[in-house]
Amino acid sequence: QVQLVQTGGGLVQAGGSLRLSCAASLRIFSKYDMAWYRQAPGKQRELVAQITSGGTTNYADSVKDRFTISRDNAKKEVYLQMNSLKLEDTAVYYCYARWYVDYWGQGTQVTVSS
Repeated sequence: QVQLVQTGGGLVQAGGSLRLSCAASLRIFSKYDMAWYRQAPGKQRELVAQITSGGTTNYADSVKDRFTISRDNAKKEVYLQMNSLKLEDTAVYYCYARWYVDYWGQGTQVTVSS
């Protein structure tokens, strides 16, 4: 089975908003630290936002105050709300889960246009 399934990517104009979702088929989802990464062509994958099993959040400086990561343990889902999108936010975004074993989502393209 696929452990992490992402939805919500797409094309959006600069200044707009987009919400990414990640549905996790994981036992004891609440134990996993969750995160969103992104990767642009020719660039290394970078951490965008993370939320621990305890609910602590952390953001890359480039997205701080614009993006919000959240989780719903009952639904076993994690979200990334992206506001005030910029051209430089264009990338493939990946959901990530870590406990004793880590899992990656399939990735979803986010393209911000001018």
